[in-house]
Amino acid sequence: MDRIDGPLRDLLARLRLSEPLVGWRAVELWEDVVGERVAARARAVAYRDGELVVEVDSATWMTELTYLKPRVIAEINRRLASEAVRDIRLRPAGGRRSDHPSRP
Repeated sequence: MDRIDGPLRDLLARLRLSEPLVGWRAVELWEDVVGERVAARARAVAYRDGELVVEVDSATWMTELTYLKPRVIAEINRRLASEAVRDIRLRPAGGRRSDHPSRP
């Protein structure tokens, strides 16, 4: 496996896939980083352009996570050995995205 690791890493970098793959690892790491209690109320659901997208169950948890963002970002990036996560976007769980028109 070691013989393909270097060339594979180079190929991913040339195709500009390295950061998105690392970012999706951040989604997988979410529960380990924030703990079971927080993860029960807030779930990492996506990674886009340096931003980890997290769906949150309530306004109370959204406020709490707003204060915790810098520490969570630092810990995720430490575990990734990367600076791939530059921000965390918090959005209400189960709600519609604001960029989509509502349906009747």
